[in-house]
Amino acid sequence: MRVHELAKELGVTSKDLLAKLKDRHIQAKNHMASLDEDVVKLFLEERASSKTGHAAGIGKKVEGLKSSFKDRKAEISKEKPTLSSKGTSGLPFSASSVAPKVADEVLVKPEVPVRVLKPLEVGVPISVKDLAEKLKVKSSDLIKFLMIKFKLFANINQGLGEELVREVLQEYGYEFVKPPSLEEIVTKIHEKVDSKTFKPRSPIVTFMGHVDHGKTSLLDVIRRTKVAESEHGGITQHIGAYEVKLSKGKITFLDTPGHEAFTAMRARGATVTDIVVLVVAVDDGIMPQTIEALDHAKAAGVPVVVAMNKIDKPQADVDKLKRQLNELGLVPEDWGGKTITVGVSAKTGAGIDKLLEMLLLEAEMLELKAPYDTEAVGVVIEAKLSKGRGPVATVLVQNGVLRLGDFVIAGFQCGRVRAMANDRRQPVKEAGPSMPVEITGLSGVPEAGEKFYVVDDEKKGRELMEKKQEEFRRRRLEPEFKRSHLHLEDLYKQIKEGGIRELNIILKADVQGSLEAIEDSLNKIGTSEVKIIVMHKGVGPVNTSDVVLAVASNAIIIGFHVEADSLAKEMIQKEDIDSRTYRVIYEIVNDMKAALEGMLAPKIKKVFMGRVEVRKVFNLSRSGIVAGSFVRKGKITRSAQIVVLRNGEVVHEGKVEALKRFKDDVREVQEGFECGVSVANFDDIQEGDIIDAFELESIARKL
Repeated sequence: MRVHELAKELGVTSKDLLAKLKDRHIQAKNHMASLDEDVVKLFLEERASSKTGHAAGIGKKVEGLKSSFKDRKAEISKEKPTLSSKGTSGLPFSASSVAPKVADEVLVKPEVPVRVLKPLEVGVPISVKDLAEKLKVKSSDLIKFLMIKFKLFANINQGLGEELVREVLQEYGYEFVKPPSLEEIVTKIHEKVDSKTFKPRSPIVTFMGHVDHGKTSLLDVIRRTKVAESEHGGITQHIGAYEVKLSKGKITFLDTPGHEAFTAMRARGATVTDIVVLVVAVDDGIMPQTIEALDHAKAAGVPVVVAMNKIDKPQADVDKLKRQLNELGLVPEDWGGKTITVGVSAKTGAGIDKLLEMLLLEAEMLELKAPYDTEAVGVVIEAKLSKGRGPVATVLVQNGVLRLGDFVIAGFQCGRVRAMANDRRQPVKEAGPSMPVEITGLSGVPEAGEKFYVVDDEKKGRELMEKKQEEFRRRRLEPEFKRSHLHLEDLYKQIKEGGIRELNIILKADVQGSLEAIEDSLNKIGTSEVKIIVMHKGVGPVNTSDVVLAVASNAIIIGFHVEADSLAKEMIQKEDIDSRTYRVIYEIVNDMKAALEGMLAPKIKKVFMGRVEVRKVFNLSRSGIVAGSFVRKGKITRSAQIVVLRNGEVVHEGKVEALKRFKDDVREVQEGFECGVSVANFDDIQEGDIIDAFELESIARKL
């Protein structure tokens, strides 16, 4: 820069600047002489520091004026100081009127405006086209933005995940909000219900047990009708729900074709039953399907009452049956246990009244209550397409009251209730909690086990319906959709997400001895942190009942010297259940041990890598705060975990954001070299700080 240019910049004459240069022994002949960079910097820095000092001086004086205004406001207003352009205070203004304003300008830092994000509901995954519509921008503009900002070459139909959508919305000034599911929307509607409106409801009881042990015959006696005779071959062909009125109250009975249907409903999230009645024929005793039924009831966490049927037979041995029940963990009450056992006969009707009395007593202990003054919610028990009436659904109301004309959503079907009948085919106008009814008017046939909801507004109902269908379509886009059940390969991932600490197993073997040996071996390898739970065990091939229980309980099926039957194989493939077959016991133990070890949280060990000393701190416009550092010991890498120490105390723990040598990004810097270090989420780094670099080593734990 020439002398006259610098003089102009400093606001002085060239003559004055030449005199200052002469005082400092800097050679400059005239105003056209050139000055080198260091000299120019020196004068500019002096000017800056003098200005700062002057401003600070003004600040102090103005601060004094501000305090005096508060204390002596009246006095100042009377005695205004006479100020000239060259007053001693150096303030060319009226103190009373302008000083506070100047003080604010000089001393108060301007507040950085906080960016307010507008909430925007977006269901993920979402296509680029749909996201562009939500943001009200052109698809081409959004594709261009994704290419520049995220280096993503997308087309309009490409699905975007939650993380990316969240970032894109922030850039456009929106906050990501996940849309509520249908269940959440309905729950919010029902949350308004006052708990004072809850009234007692009748219990819902399911009969379960081995084939031909008399489940339907018992129900037949209770209902005083001939249900069993109308069934083909005396075997129950469909799910029926029946309400029985007694002197002390009502009981709703579910007559299922077996535990598979009971558990299939539970697999769909429908917890319908309050009490399970396990029907066991005294002459046959405990049979394989009895154990299966009991395991399904235990998995559902439902109280079990045992009905010991056929006590009228001469070969009936009640004590032998009680011993068998005791071995299964069902200790009878008269043996000091908690399981209610009642001897009954479907043929003579003996013990039926006592069984009903015990069911009502058990229900009383459970304190079953439900709200009546609200829209109805319940479960579809069965559904079919009738030639004359169209879709017909048998539903069980759980909360609220279902009325004729109500708009109902059931699964992916909806419609108004046109007709309603009870279990005796009598038309009814309304159904309260625990009451089973048959309804017509739905748009299609819903699946058994689907929940149904009543919404007061048809328009809102159809909107909810569309939301549910959209949610299902979205879920189908997700890679996890096909694999929703537990697989040994996914164990570690699910543990990481905090999901599992127990491994559920269904065990099938060729002989009883092998079954017990495998179970004993598996029980030995668990710990207090992780353990194996055998949900069900049995002799024989893997059947559909095992698969249904695996679906409901998120279990793994293990077969020893047995395969799955053809129906079960189809179901395993359809439901994507992890089913494994073994020939050697120790292979099962090794696999399960490896799975449990994977469930144990690994130990994390810090391994010292290097020590770095911060020598200078730079505030760069692009890179932010960069610590000019020297590696005193070891090395530092770009992926290192670090601890920042100041006077021997830890001030920050985090990781390296960027590592540079001169202007280049580098992976690591060795001992004895200088480097630039950016610390993620930490701007308060100071000269003299010490940065210790570590790498984290994950050590797998063994059982």
